[in-house]
Amino acid sequence: MIYNPFSLEGRTVLVTGASSGIGRASAIECSRMGAKVLLTARDKARLEETLRRMENPERHSVVLGDLSVEEDLARIVDAVSEPLDGVVQCAGFTTPKPFQFFSEKDIDGLMGVNFKAPALLTQRLLRKKKLRKGCSIVFISSISGVCISLIGESVYSASKGAVNGLVKGIAIELAAKSIRVNTVTPGMINTHILDSGEISEEQLKEDVKRYPLGRYGEPEEVAYAVVYLLSDASRWMTGGNILIDGGYTLL
Repeated sequence: MIYNPFSLEGRTVLVTGASSGIGRASAIECSRMGAKVLLTARDKARLEETLRRMENPERHSVVLGDLSVEEDLARIVDAVSEPLDGVVQCAGFTTPKPFQFFSEKDIDGLMGVNFKAPALLTQRLLRKKKLRKGCSIVFISSISGVCISLIGESVYSASKGAVNGLVKGIAIELAAKSIRVNTVTPGMINTHILDSGEISEEQLKEDVKRYPLGRYGEPEEVAYAVVYLLSDASRWMTGGNILIDGGYTLL
């Protein structure tokens, strides 16, 4: 057998937001590295599409649910049938809008999905003893709110800044259990950027010029960092962050 410090063979990993983007790529790459994956998201058809793309799809399982709904959160935790070796918190969204036009409902929605839901999921998994000693928890954050912000992203930035603060605190608390907690902080990633119609193709072409490497990132490039943080290759890393932004924050 070839030595591979990044192997996830024999490990069980939960991936939220696995129906698209970074969550889908993380689930696929974890399967390729040997992990058994429990996938969760709100869209059944897209979750099943992720499953079809994974290595040995019959090894993995799917649980449908919205992390911001109490009943769904409980069902997802109950679906964890054996202690987890890894958790990848990918669920999240953004609503580009100037701060003065945000309603209380808008703020509750963004903070609820991007911060409160992954925080409560982590807490539930801990209380139910669903995390194995040596487990690695990875939160997908963003350069927005941690390194920079943009017009219309104030609340999204706040939610991601809150995630990074949470990670540093629980990393200290969980170190005694040998449970590691880290973040990956991407710049703009090629996912479904144009789907909402709020950003034009011309705006994207102009924005990409701000990246020294001349392009946006791909979901797989973030997933590779996730695999690293789940693996033994990063076993002396906790409370840390991996910045993947094509050089954006250098300028």
